[in-house]
Amino acid sequence: MSNKLSIRRRWLSSETGMTLLELIIACSILVILSTAALPVARFSIVHRKEAELHRDLREMRDAIDRYKDAADRNLIRVEIGSENYPPDLETLVKGVQLGGAADRKIRFLRKIPVDPITGQAEWGLRAVQDEPDSTSWGGKNVFDVYSKSQATASDGTRYADW
Repeated sequence: MSNKLSIRRRWLSSETGMTLLELIIACSILVILSTAALPVARFSIVHRKEAELHRDLREMRDAIDRYKDAADRNLIRVEIGSENYPPDLETLVKGVQLGGAADRKIRFLRKIPVDPITGQAEWGLRAVQDEPDSTSWGGKNVFDVYSKSQATASDGTRYADW
């Protein structure tokens, strides 16, 4: 009985490992699968950054609109000639005094977001007096924001045009 057991052990131990050919084939399959997954991963990263850029632009434009709405309703004081738009993005973060009360402030934006495409918290600004496609800011007020990136999005448009 022990003789049969030792023969069976030898037979099992010689069959448990992988041959060199099997190892090469398995590695080749893994390399092919990983090279197919890289473009998908790159696309998902770009898509995530683009979605974040859309969200950040929407958030800042909404804050500008809420500032304008409050100024139009005379809830906050604004400079003459500003067309009731904020003087800069920092004003939206720092807040402004609400009405005549010195102790009440209203903030329109928690912080200036970082542009996910450029990696910096610098945005292109347009004033009401600027041309719609202007790349230089007049400096009197903030009517619109845009990304300073000159790269092209996955849909073929430029990020600066969003």
